[in-house]
Amino acid sequence: MGCRVICFVCCLSLLFGAGVYGYPEEDLVTGLPGQPEVSFRQFSGYVDVDEKAGRSLFYYFVEAEKDVHRLPLTLWLNGGPGCSSIGGGAFTELGPFFPSGDGRGLIKNSKSWNKASNLLFVESPAGVGWSYSNTSSDYTCGDISTAEDMLIFMKKWYEKFQEFLDRPLFLTGESYAGHYIPQLASLMIDHNKHSKGHQFNIKGVALGNPLLKLDRDVPAVTEFMWSHGMISDENYNAIRNECDFDDYSFIYPHNESDSCNAAINEENRAVTDYINVYDVIVDVCYPSIVEQELRLHKVVTKMSMGIDVCMGSERTFYFNLPEVQKALHANRTNLPYDWKTCADYSLLKYNQTDGDANVVPLLKKLLQHKIPLWIYSGDQDSVVPLVGSRTIVRELAADMKMSITVPYSAWFHKGQVGGWQTEYGKLLTFATVRGAAHMVPYAQPGRALHLFSSFIRGRRLPNTTSIPIDQQQYYY
Repeated sequence: MGCRVICFVCCLSLLFGAGVYGYPEEDLVTGLPGQPEVSFRQFSGYVDVDEKAGRSLFYYFVEAEKDVHRLPLTLWLNGGPGCSSIGGGAFTELGPFFPSGDGRGLIKNSKSWNKASNLLFVESPAGVGWSYSNTSSDYTCGDISTAEDMLIFMKKWYEKFQEFLDRPLFLTGESYAGHYIPQLASLMIDHNKHSKGHQFNIKGVALGNPLLKLDRDVPAVTEFMWSHGMISDENYNAIRNECDFDDYSFIYPHNESDSCNAAINEENRAVTDYINVYDVIVDVCYPSIVEQELRLHKVVTKMSMGIDVCMGSERTFYFNLPEVQKALHANRTNLPYDWKTCADYSLLKYNQTDGDANVVPLLKKLLQHKIPLWIYSGDQDSVVPLVGSRTIVRELAADMKMSITVPYSAWFHKGQVGGWQTEYGKLLTFATVRGAAHMVPYAQPGRALHLFSSFIRGRRLPNTTSIPIDQQQYYY
């Protein structure tokens, strides 16, 4: 009888004392203010990447809606550099919730990627969101230190969530994550080569509208704007003739000729501040008006093309509510500044010249290690347009002597064209998402979920309007 009681107590200890299935009970989010009821669990908290310096990264992890113990783990990083993956990816794009119009609650995202995978979001580097360091010099950082910290983070995160140690891992992100993710993946590959212990089980990398190579991505901006009628023929030709994009810099001013700078200034004047360059077909939000209305408890959601264009202001308001930070176990050091989507340069002095780096050799390394790589682009983004990404992918395939296995053609979602795609060999895919912005899941959630589900399941995007029965569960 006594032995049975002891065994029963041990079982309870295993289930609840150390967290169910070995998850950290202290990081369990029991409920967020204004959150609709859901069946899956959420965790958030800190991982110390340098205890001596007092440097710690904040994370948010959400289980898959179903089959949590079977489905893979997906890491998502936003870019910037210096922008929050929790504010961006988790609560604006692909996570389970969006902020409500009054900024005090949450709405369930019916197209969340946790329908197909467990999701992990990290605010990186220190200085972004609630991630911090007690050593001020840590806020002067760059690509190398960011990747190294993320490698340490992942190792220590697995200590918290040991169930996922051997689970398939997918690395995803957008924009400047075109630097973050390949650099992290490269370090993981090197770790696997030398480690006699845990091996990162990387099964794929997917990058949305990624910055990869400046001398291809930057001229694509002008080409996109001209092709969409945003600048004149004269302005387009002046930029083409006067600017040397082979020696372009990520930093403004661009160290170009006076005539080049004049042409680029004219481009900016023509586009105006009243166009959202991240999604050229939607309206802009006026944050000062929205923030005033939020303080007055008004519902301020502004819709354009079915998109809440003021979601960013609503999200910022929500994350700065003390009860929200308490529920997320966030801001444990009472930071002397508000949570922001992207860190101020006065705080986070990120090495801007790192943006000049050519990431393509790292993409080549991924393919050489047989890691599937998808590059996808929302076709309404003028910041990192599809024309640059498509060229980079084509040149990468040619360099690696990869033949076309899927000719450039339409792919379909719910009987409509979801975008266009092409595949090289068995590992490299380029796809567009029709009607999507720089933040693809934000603008086209259904098509984005379809693309993501196909990616993690190792399936090509459908080139007909019919959808196999066994895939329909992911396409809501």
